[in-house]
Amino acid sequence: MGLFNISLLLTCLMVLAIFNSCDAQNSPQDYLAVHNDAPQNYANLKTGDCNMIHSSAGENLAKGSGDFTEREAVQLWVAEKPNYNYGTNQCASGKVCAHYTQVVWRNSVRLGCGRAHCNNGWWFISCNYDPVGNWVGQCPY
Repeated sequence: MGLFNISLLLTCLMVLAIFNSCDAQNSPQDYLAVHNDAPQNYANLKTGDCNMIHSSAGENLAKGSGDFTEREAVQLWVAEKPNYNYGTNQCASGKVCAHYTQVVWRNSVRLGCGRAHCNNGWWFISCNYDPVGNWVGQCPY
């Protein structure tokens, strides 16, 4: 290998090392924290009454007893899938499916969730979606 090729290779390796060290400064948790802060703050506000009243953000809310987790909340929302008819883009009569359609909304690519223990012993879960989905007249996927 010629001196030029070795120099080029070393330069490329140094540039790659610099880029990787810059990326390492931002952990995945740093990225998630930005998206989790708002729903966590909202969940914290609900500990007094645990009432599921939506904020202005695109969100799904759930509450449960025991050790109710975010994973269980998402499973509840996804369980609404049989209630959704893609052909008509509507929920079955008398059924709920809007939580499901928000979970699978094609343009919602960022998710943040928060969980708080309410004074009545229940857990309150809030998950925000960005960009917001569930636009009237649009199919989720």
